[in-house]
Amino acid sequence: MKQPLVLSVFLLSLFFLTTSCNEKEDKPTPYTITTPEELTQALTDIYSESEAPGFAISIVKNDAVIYQQAFGKADIQGDKNYTNQTTQPIGSISKTFVAAALVKAIEQGYFTLETNINDILPIDVKNPKQPGADIQVKHLVTHTSGLVDEDEWYLQAYHILPGEDLATAGAELMQNGFGINQRESIPLAAFLADYYLENGDGYSMDNFAATAPGESWNYSNIATSLAAYLVEVASEQPFQEYVKTHILTPLEMTYTAYDHADLNSTNIAKLYWDEQTSLPLYWNDSYPDGSIQTSNEDLAKFLMDMMKGARGESTTLFSKEAYDLLFNPILENGVVPASVGDNQGIFWFLEDGMIHHDGSDPGTTCDLWFDQVGSTGYLLLTNMDASIDEHETAWYQLAGKVQSVISEYIQAN
Repeated sequence: MKQPLVLSVFLLSLFFLTTSCNEKEDKPTPYTITTPEELTQALTDIYSESEAPGFAISIVKNDAVIYQQAFGKADIQGDKNYTNQTTQPIGSISKTFVAAALVKAIEQGYFTLETNINDILPIDVKNPKQPGADIQVKHLVTHTSGLVDEDEWYLQAYHILPGEDLATAGAELMQNGFGINQRESIPLAAFLADYYLENGDGYSMDNFAATAPGESWNYSNIATSLAAYLVEVASEQPFQEYVKTHILTPLEMTYTAYDHADLNSTNIAKLYWDEQTSLPLYWNDSYPDGSIQTSNEDLAKFLMDMMKGARGESTTLFSKEAYDLLFNPILENGVVPASVGDNQGIFWFLEDGMIHHDGSDPGTTCDLWFDQVGSTGYLLLTNMDASIDEHETAWYQLAGKVQSVISEYIQAN
């Protein structure tokens, strides 16, 4: 739902300091957090001072998860602990799964980054402000297509799932505060047609930038889902099934799915506006851009494979060359806003020798980082909200403290 969140480069640099240490240098000052037990105690203290209902951490070094733990509650009112198997949506980190699916489709020969999207799509998507310009796949995956989000219409893509109780405080907040109502979901193809075709209910000149493809950067959730739809059309397989077949199953991600019905209901976390207000289960018609649901345990498997691929050592999902395609910078310097990163691979942000993506939707805020050489990485999942300034400040406080203690631990191990 949101633009990328930005965390302190200083803290992130501190976290990854260990990757550039020279063994011949003087031995560093001993750290206060050197064992899993000490890290758990530090994170427990951070949790007790935070506004997060629950959160989970995984730290990966090379081919091993060197720390994995969950804290707090998946359901406060039901007194259910947040565990490493608890599932929740991860917001825009979902875009990295679109990235993996696209690279797989490219490897299978369906298209290339240079392919005109209208050579694949069953509908003709044109920017009326640049009618003669061809939008290529590479423009979608770097947010430079000229297809942009009209915020009011995009918000309407969210809806409370049928069967959810509308009398709760969280449901009333979503309905009265954000206009997110209860209804049936709209198929991805129909949602995209409504938005990009002239006779569609969501069509507007505000859906398009005045610049030609490749000239300006505009973060777009809906254009990301259009990229996912390319995979669906080219493969003749629903996008959810394509991701399950080519990404989730090979990585044994058994606690991961887009549809709530495909998850064990006992593992699903409640999402919270604040610690007193849980939100009803909701869905987004533009689901590929932000609605994959996963667990700490499963997302660590994905992180570990991405890191191994960055090192040139994985062929689990696709070839070594395809992993390179994921992470190689695509844009000219200066196109990506400095607050977001230095450049982009396929949806992944590249910044100061690091590769990352974050995610935020109502009641969920998450982060995932690893160094460009694929040696050290971590993820943070929370069922807390960062949709308004007050909540975002609380998220930054939590994330900064978590990164600080993780950095001590990773440098000592």
